[in-house]
Amino acid sequence: MNGLSEIVDSLENKLNKLVQKQAVLEQQNQELRDKIAQSASVIHSQAEQIASLEKHIETLKTANSLLGSDDNKRETKLKINSLIREIDYCIAQLSD
Repeated sequence: MNGLSEIVDSLENKLNKLVQKQAVLEQQNQELRDKIAQSASVIHSQAEQIASLEKHIETLKTANSLLGSDDNKRETKLKINSLIREIDYCIAQLSD
């Protein structure tokens, strides 16, 4: 009987260790999920910032072209022509 109780005690100890390890791993898993969520939030914020900066760059390019720079003249002319067409369309709509 003594050998059987030692085996049972050994199994209980091993089971307790496994339960403790599982609890630690679950806590680490939750911490990693929190970090993932935080990283996703940062990525989203940075993507919005990038989009805003790209719009700002385009605005600056247009302003630079209007001030006489030769770099983006074609794009500026196309943009102006597009705006003129939109204005003409609006005027035509108002005339009707």
